[in-house]
Amino acid sequence: MDIVRLIIAVVTGVVAGSAVNMGLILLGPSIIPPPAGVDMSTTQGMQAGIHLLTAKHFVFPFLAHALGTFTGALVTYLISRKYRNRAAWGMGLFFLAGGVVAANLIPAPGWFIATDLALAYLPMAWLAILLGDKLTNHPAS
Repeated sequence: MDIVRLIIAVVTGVVAGSAVNMGLILLGPSIIPPPAGVDMSTTQGMQAGIHLLTAKHFVFPFLAHALGTFTGALVTYLISRKYRNRAAWGMGLFFLAGGVVAANLIPAPGWFIATDLALAYLPMAWLAILLGDKLTNHPAS
């Protein structure tokens, strides 16, 4: 029965983390609009306008990746009974893999890719584990 609960935890974590990620990606341009004439809805548009983007335009993509991973890892941790710690780290690795793929497909400056890959995934899984420990008053297994 533990394996069924673990599968449910992982699937729910992926869905929750992806929903947070997508929500922030969609919200970002309404709060920090792209420069005039830059189409951020396509890879071609991003490639054409990447030189016009400043650091502020990368805030919401970073938050989306970090908070999406955090949410997915925390949900997975909270639902799991056994292997909570490993499941949350696995969620961090899952979203990190997505980040690596995105870094190779979506144009972005090197500083953003390095920051994103270093800080938005595994550190967020770790923070989710710490919060999960406090919320459940049960050390990870």
